[in-house]
Amino acid sequence: MGFLLSANYSPHLLDALVRVGLRTAQPLYLVGGTVRDYLLERISNDLDITVANDPYRCAAFLCEELGTGTIVALAEGDEPAVRVVADGEQVDFSSYRGGAVSIEEDLHLRDFTVNAMAADLAGLVIKNELSLIDPTGGRADLQKGVVRSLPRAFVDDPVRLIRGYRLCAVFGFELEKQTRMDVTRCASGITSVAVERICHELQAIFQSSRTSQTLELMAEDGLLPLLLPELYAGDGVEQPEFHHLDVLGHSFLALKMMEKIIAAPENYYPAHGQLFLEYLDNPQVVRGLKWAALMHDVGKPKTRAVREDKDGRVTFYGHDESGKKIFQSYARKSKWSHVDTELVGDLIGMHMHPFHLCNVQRSEELSPRAALKLSQRAGEKLAGLFLLAMADSLASEGEKKPQQMEEELSHLFAEVQKIYIETIEPVVKGPKLITGNDLIVEFGLTPGPLFGRIMSELEIARVDGSVNDKAGALQWIKEFLQSEGDRQIRE
Repeated sequence: MGFLLSANYSPHLLDALVRVGLRTAQPLYLVGGTVRDYLLERISNDLDITVANDPYRCAAFLCEELGTGTIVALAEGDEPAVRVVADGEQVDFSSYRGGAVSIEEDLHLRDFTVNAMAADLAGLVIKNELSLIDPTGGRADLQKGVVRSLPRAFVDDPVRLIRGYRLCAVFGFELEKQTRMDVTRCASGITSVAVERICHELQAIFQSSRTSQTLELMAEDGLLPLLLPELYAGDGVEQPEFHHLDVLGHSFLALKMMEKIIAAPENYYPAHGQLFLEYLDNPQVVRGLKWAALMHDVGKPKTRAVREDKDGRVTFYGHDESGKKIFQSYARKSKWSHVDTELVGDLIGMHMHPFHLCNVQRSEELSPRAALKLSQRAGEKLAGLFLLAMADSLASEGEKKPQQMEEELSHLFAEVQKIYIETIEPVVKGPKLITGNDLIVEFGLTPGPLFGRIMSELEIARVDGSVNDKAGALQWIKEFLQSEGDRQIRE
């Protein structure tokens, strides 16, 4: 076991910590996730240490022993905590919490039994002996794969209401029955937690391979509706015969289907399995795809209409763009990064496009123009868009659903790829007929959004054969600008 500790952390750091313990004449206890991961023989980036006295002094001594390091204050007051960052490693020092006077008392005040164990660092480093301090039965729960909360856990820090599910998602554990009941009883406390902390826990759940089953538990226990009210607006919102579930049920099933697709994309797009595997070799993309699957229809409740002019047919026109705006609002409130927000929002906003093209393809061949417009809009998210469409389709089993919908999506993607390689790529990657300078010199334009529109539409004109040389391009731009001027006059 001593090997595992030195495998996670450098011997130089561990030896320095032993000397800090000697200088401060007190034990340095490894605690929390550090001990849990050690017992699970998992690689851990956390080195959490609890001491009886003055964690800031311990941090200063550690920097002296290492000859380097930056000290970052994490908490002050009655329960001070501090971080040392040195040579790519970090150590967190904290004091006993809640007025505890012993490590055993401190452990009783933690969140879950599996996180409420401690070990003397010096004994482990010097003697290679684990002296486990386990007053709540954490090791037994760890061996059984059970997450059990400790008294006052959810009252003292309500973010733990989500953390228990996160532990289950990441480690494949089971949330103990009484703990789930306590979550239900205390669920309303989650509204007092900072959005950044909630976001951190949720993103960890979505990064795991058990997102769908974890969210289903959170839904059963009454926690998820408080976290995602935008999603729950779809509860009871019935859909046309293409679907067999209401909007909320369909959204949960789409997430479940997305996890199946992510696990084996070659089963759904057999001609391009490697392409999708490479696309999915990015944790941020995988997480974003699952969010997009869950939230892709959040615009439906707002756009639902019963069309009397279509024999009472239920429609959701514009729900993709509406859903994108609703999701973006949620992401802003939750302090998401710009990159994550853009990825998920764009996928939601585009998720109907492949289905529209499938409708077209049933009666005519896919044109290079249509393939280019889809490729232009989706960009690097094209593969993700088709993964989302596949999950959406698999989650729909209504009577009016086309029988070969999944095969149509696979065929459509293959056609888009073929057209792109044979027809579009030579144009996009070939010599430019027109530059930004031409637009300035020939037409007196000022750089701005119009430049992008011209270049994008000109690309389409070249792909469909309307423009073949520079003279033709200049004439096309002249006519384009004339039509733009006419349109503005009409408006």
